[in-house]
Amino acid sequence: MPGAGVPQPRRFGAVNWRGVWSLVRRDILRFYRNIWESLAGPAVSSLLFLAVFELALGGGDLVPGMSLAQFVAPGIVVFSLTHSAFETAALPVIYDKLEGMIADVIGAPLTPLEITLGYALSATSSGLTTGAVIFGLMAVFIDLPVPSAPAALAFAAGAALLFALFGVIVGIWSDRWDNYAAAETFVMMPLGLLSGAFFAVEHLPPEARWAFEVNPIFHAVVGVRYGLTGYAPDSVAVAGIVLAVLSAGLGLTAWRLLAIGYKIKP
Repeated sequence: MPGAGVPQPRRFGAVNWRGVWSLVRRDILRFYRNIWESLAGPAVSSLLFLAVFELALGGGDLVPGMSLAQFVAPGIVVFSLTHSAFETAALPVIYDKLEGMIADVIGAPLTPLEITLGYALSATSSGLTTGAVIFGLMAVFIDLPVPSAPAALAFAAGAALLFALFGVIVGIWSDRWDNYAAAETFVMMPLGLLSGAFFAVEHLPPEARWAFEVNPIFHAVVGVRYGLTGYAPDSVAVAGIVLAVLSAGLGLTAWRLLAIGYKIKP
C-alpha cells in the first residue's frame, strides 16, 4: 500500500498539552535542581522576618483579637511566594534568551499562548511550593485557625499566577541581568514591603491608603490572611476580582509580546 509505514505528523489537537507539559517540567526541574537556593533561602528569610517582628514589637498585637505572629504570618507567606513566582518565571526566560536557547522554544510546535502557559504555570507551581513550605514552617510556631483553606489556596494560586506572568513579561523585556535586577529592586521589593503584609493598613491616614489598595500584593494578602485567620480589612470579593483582572491583562500582554517576537526574534 503506497505510503505505508511512512511517519505521519503528530496531531496535537486544539492545544499541544504535551509540549506545554514539557516546558513546564523543564523549568520545574530547574527550580528543584537549585533547591537550597530556591526553598531554603526564602524559608530562612521568612523565619528571620518573623523573629524580627516578634522581637521589635514584643509580641504585641496590630489588630484586636489576633497576635502579632498570626497577623504577620500570612503576609510573609504571600511576600515569599510572589517573589518566588516572579523570579522563577523571569530567570528562565532571560537565561534562554542570553544563551540562545529561546530559539528552541519558539521553534518548537508551540503557539505563543502555549509558551506563555508553559513559563507561567511552572513558575506558579514553584511559587506555591515556596508558599507551602513557609506556611508549614509558620504552622510549627504559630497557631493559625485557617477558617477557609480553599480561600487561602485560591488567593495564593492567583497571586502566584499573577506574578509569574509579570515575571515572563520582565524576562521578555530584559536585555541583560541588570534589567531583571532593576525590576526586582524597584518594583517587586516596594510592592512586597508596602502591601500591608507586615502592618495593618487601618492605621494609615485615609488619604494615604489608596496607594496600598492599588498594590496587587495588598489584595493577595487580604485574601490569604482571610483564609488563614478569618480577618480581612477590605472586601475579599473585590480582592479576588482585582487579581483575576490583572492576571488576564498580564497574560494577554505576555502572549502578545511572544506573538510579535518582542526582543526575541531578530
